Amino acid sequence: MTEGFRFCPQCAAPLALVTQAEDGGDKERLRCVACGFSHWNNPTPVLAAVVEYQGKILLAQNAAWSGKMFALITGFMEAGESPQDGIAREIKEETSLEAIALDLIGVYDFQRMNQVIIAYHALCQGDVKLSPELVDYRLFEFDQVKCWPSGTGYALADWLRARGHAPQFMAFPPRD
Repeated sequence: MTEGFRFCPQCAAPLALVTQAEDGGDKERLRCVACGFSHWNNPTPVLAAVVEYQGKILLAQNAAWSGKMFALITGFMEAGESPQDGIAREIKEETSLEAIALDLIGVYDFQRMNQVIIAYHALCQGDVKLSPELVDYRLFEFDQVKCWPSGTGYALADWLRARGHAPQFMAFPPRD
């Protein structure tokens, strides 16, 4: 809850965890005792896409990740765009593919990252050209892809179930 903010962005005084009455009851938040600023720390909306390309699922590897993990195309929504426009933009920026159809899969809680994931199925066409943000991609048959037990992995699993496939989950090492 306290990660990121240590000082007030309005007056630069240190922030402290303070419990205060709000609509719905008492709430502990980082607050500035000098000027009254409250850091709401609301979840960030993140867009994700199960990209269907050439009849397969495209998963990509982020340049910042260690190991060989492949995942959905994701990104942050920009001010002034709809979630659909945002995920189409992210797909285009990261893979050069055009989304020709978008369908909402669902909305997923990802508290570990303080995010809410809005996931879509994107039917895409074009030629893959990865942005510098991605280092590799792979195409998976629907019945061969493995889901991960967190965040966007649940969106992929739901999409597979909706198409009559039993999702397989990979094992993750325990987190510290």
